[in-house]
Amino acid sequence: MNTATLAKRGARLALVLGTGALLSAGALAAEPTADEVRELPRGHYALPESGSVIGEHYTITVEEGDTLIDIAREHNVGYEEIRMANPEVSLWAPFAGTEVTIPGRRILPDAEREGIVVNLSELRLYYYSKEGIVETYPISVGREEFSTPVGVTKTTIKVKDPAWSPPASMRREAAARGEPAPSVVPPGPDNPLGRHAILLGLPSYLIHGTNKPEGVGMRVSRGCIRMFPEDIESLYQRVPSGTRVNIIDQPFKAGWSEDGELLAQSFPTLEENREGFEPLIFAIDKVSKAFGDEQPPVDYAQLRELVESPDGVTVSLMRTAEEAPTPEAPKAPSLYDAIAVAVR
Repeated sequence: MNTATLAKRGARLALVLGTGALLSAGALAAEPTADEVRELPRGHYALPESGSVIGEHYTITVEEGDTLIDIAREHNVGYEEIRMANPEVSLWAPFAGTEVTIPGRRILPDAEREGIVVNLSELRLYYYSKEGIVETYPISVGREEFSTPVGVTKTTIKVKDPAWSPPASMRREAAARGEPAPSVVPPGPDNPLGRHAILLGLPSYLIHGTNKPEGVGMRVSRGCIRMFPEDIESLYQRVPSGTRVNIIDQPFKAGWSEDGELLAQSFPTLEENREGFEPLIFAIDKVSKAFGDEQPPVDYAQLRELVESPDGVTVSLMRTAEEAPTPEAPKAPSLYDAIAVAVR
């Protein structure tokens, strides 16, 4: 995407980038308030006073020469996020004039709001950087045979223009292909760590940039957490050493919006975590935790569909007032009974 296109689109979307709060289904609010016009930096959101939902979905129109990958990066979205939200749109050659959904509405992870939280299935990092603010960015994590471990650690040393030493296993694989890998890759455009790296307390694991930003938002690393160059540069400058890092795996999230709507997001389960894991039961437990003792009119059929066809898009689980209750449902069903009835 050229500079002129970026500048033009930047002006057009000045109200969108960073806040994600002004657009709904691609339309600007009629009369934005002064508070709405105020921009936050890329990826920054004000924490909601109540609930756990930030941002909004919106649409943009493809311009000549755009790729879906360009659009994703510009709007703080990763590869899998943009692909799942727009399954009918070509990644590399979308037609000019095509409407593209930007999945910008997100539910905060069910985790302590402190430091950095990495949600592996979501391929997204959250950073509670200061009072009342959360930042979020797309990431890449370890592929199946090199999965990123869950657990709590912390940031340690920060390195600018790091050298990279390919692990012995990689060098053996390269040698077997007849492409011997160097023992050390110096800083520069061929370095897969990019220009900034934040070491973690887990030995050999880092949060770092990349020389292949088109892969951000995929499971492609050997366990490290990759970010777009502009995002890791921003974190590098601001994240103190010793910051708590909580690596979790939540393929399903549920939470309340500030206006009292129960929302959910579902992501493909990581292959290595599927054994002994029942996605539907996990989802029911999350929904139960979200609404506590009072059971709202939940659309259990929608819940099941969301779990069975995960696409990362935030949707409502509330049954509308016009919808008749499920005939077979008892007067006060348990969560498990209700969902079983709803999907018969």
